[in-house]
Amino acid sequence: MKYGFVLDGGDAQTASELTQEAEAAEWDGVFVADGIDIGMPGYPTLPWFDPWIVLAAMAMRTEQIRIGTMITPVPRRRPWKLARETVTLDQLSKGRLIFGAGLGAAEHDGGFCKVGEAMKLKVRAQRLDEGLAILAGLWSGKPFSFSGEHYQVQEMTMLPAPVQSPRIPVWVPGVWTKPKSMQRALKWDGIIPQKYKSMDRMTPDEVRELKQFVDKNRASSGSFDIVVGGTTPGGNRKRAVATVQAFEDAGATWWLESFMTASWDKMRKRIKQGPPRL
Repeated sequence: MKYGFVLDGGDAQTASELTQEAEAAEWDGVFVADGIDIGMPGYPTLPWFDPWIVLAAMAMRTEQIRIGTMITPVPRRRPWKLARETVTLDQLSKGRLIFGAGLGAAEHDGGFCKVGEAMKLKVRAQRLDEGLAILAGLWSGKPFSFSGEHYQVQEMTMLPAPVQSPRIPVWVPGVWTKPKSMQRALKWDGIIPQKYKSMDRMTPDEVRELKQFVDKNRASSGSFDIVVGGTTPGGNRKRAVATVQAFEDAGATWWLESFMTASWDKMRKRIKQGPPRL
């Protein structure tokens, strides 16, 4: 099991400082949100910064910890520009980027609903699939072209290629147990499982069922991450470890600690307490 920390909103400089502290405290990854103007009912308004600039600062202050987005809404991005940004960051971090990619919370993100971006789920799903295909093609560093319903790419070669091979790892949300959503996630390198029409987190028993599904249905024999998360008490290591142990036993490979409404001081304190490593 590996352990990451999700930084929501906040200050761009503090994010890089906290990532440096997370590396010192032996966390395995730090992830930042990718939003334009996100407003969630029941939650306070948070400041947002461009994730690629923040991640670049995080990369320059660290040496080993993985960094990435949680998550990037591919349907509102130009895939070729996104390919250049991610490759640049993978080079800058010397191969430490994990790319979290999804549909985007269109109804809550002004980057969709306030500027005329596509809102329909079917269209966003198509753009996500096409966008990921273009990213993988351009990451290859070889001549690549693409013809889809939403995107057209005449032959181009994007250099340099990422440091990581065969590509930058891609984590995709998968709605358990919707077939199309699950099949999309299985094509890539990891799944961020979500319950169908529910904000509740996955239980260890559900993660165990998911792991069995992945083992049975994934065509590739390469490594595949199952990413779960929540909040553990840094001041009670025994209880924190017990919480995470159940998910590791069920087959999860990453635990992401998240404090969406916490202050920077609380996040800093929890980061310094270290991950709930078994």
